[in-house]
Amino acid sequence: MSEMTIRDTTATLATAEARGRGPRRGVPPWLRWGAWVPTLITFAIAALLWQIVAATNPYVLPSLGDIGATLVEDAPMYGSNFLVTLLEVVVGASAGIIAGFLLAVVMAEFQIIERAVMPLVIIVMVTPIVAIAPALVVAFGFGMVPKFIVTGLVVFFPMLVNSLAGLRDVDQRALDVFKTLHASRWEIFRELRFPGSMPYVFAGLRIALPLAVVGAAVAEFVAAGQQAGLGSLVTTSAAQANLPVTWASIALLCVLGVLLIVLLALVRKRVLWWSEGEVTAKG
Repeated sequence: MSEMTIRDTTATLATAEARGRGPRRGVPPWLRWGAWVPTLITFAIAALLWQIVAATNPYVLPSLGDIGATLVEDAPMYGSNFLVTLLEVVVGASAGIIAGFLLAVVMAEFQIIERAVMPLVIIVMVTPIVAIAPALVVAFGFGMVPKFIVTGLVVFFPMLVNSLAGLRDVDQRALDVFKTLHASRWEIFRELRFPGSMPYVFAGLRIALPLAVVGAAVAEFVAAGQQAGLGSLVTTSAAQANLPVTWASIALLCVLGVLLIVLLALVRKRVLWWSEGEVTAKG
């Protein structure tokens, strides 16, 4: 089967599904007051309550002013630790995402592989990460490798489950057309399964990226050795009862997670411009 015939068939199916939908007009959603005013009010109320608790219980919460002051005064320290955690997230999450997707491809093509491997994957995923991290330190030493592995394990399972669901959620009519045209397994994967799985892949990424930040922080909590990263900074400052530094580090972890979600939303809008809505993530 020629590549031109497959591409023409795919384009015809996509055109048929999109027929009748014109370009959306009007004010961009982010400019509508209903999109940001409720959020602004919620944050204002939360900040007010925070300040009230900080004023009445200074040993429970620091004031927002103290948190801002330590962020400004010790900006180089926070910057270097932020970069360490970012490195752990990027390397660990990338490895976990790629491994999860590739294993999902193999499982989608060969069900016997799924029956053989999935029980082992589930056993690994239900094992507490806090229990695995010290063993990884013993196995791989006092460096970044155990933290990369912990972060990768955290994101691996949601990527595997969602990618597998997407690769199998194929339009049966389109699949019948491809088989009628005697398309090879590679052609079906390249032109049908892979593009069709992208909404599920991005749904998995929407879960995996915040979990990557959590995984990196947990790895820094429990993996002994290199004392660097926002998670290590939280542990050290909490042991010293330095609440402003503790909460400033936590705030930067939140900022990192939000930045990843925003970046993912922008990439998704570029890649899945043809998708009407988001798929509900699994796992």
